[in-house]
Amino acid sequence: LLQTAFELFTDKGFAKTTISDIASHSGLAKGTFYLYFKDKYDIRNKLVTYKASQLFGEAHQELMKESITGFENQLLFVVDYIIHKLEQEPSLLQFISKNLSWGIFKSAFETTMPDESKQFYSYYLELMQKDSLTCREPDLMLFTIIELVSSTCYSCILYQQPVSMEEYLPHLHAMIHHILLLYTV
Repeated sequence: LLQTAFELFTDKGFAKTTISDIASHSGLAKGTFYLYFKDKYDIRNKLVTYKASQLFGEAHQELMKESITGFENQLLFVVDYIIHKLEQEPSLLQFISKNLSWGIFKSAFETTMPDESKQFYSYYLELMQKDSLTCREPDLMLFTIIELVSSTCYSCILYQQPVSMEEYLPHLHAMIHHILLLYTV
């Protein structure tokens, strides 16, 4: 159901996709849809959570293969990895960026995310401790960085505006550096 919904939402658009479309394209009865989801908004929110969690999980797995040290360097690796994935899948970028909200973001790190994403979030907190960083509001700092990356990537990747992602990346890294300085002691 999730994969079918993602395909339909990205092909037809959320507004034009019906629950009947999702069920029939999945080869299921419409009633079966309601065994798993309350409505179309519920499946969309769970799908955004799942897709965002997959990205964080994959980034974390790749980070574990590297020998990068330091909180900021590792965070920038994760950001760069996610940007690269979104450049490869612009439909995923459009879907996540349009639908990611604080509530969905929060639930992605609290409830229904894959184990890899839980590991990333735990690792994010542990790494700050390892680097002796005290962060006043680690969730808010991560949310701020994600929002910055999401909104700027959207324009730079999809529209090459105001510049390409490649041109913008050094500026993004500098802003993330300043966000870290703002939130950490």
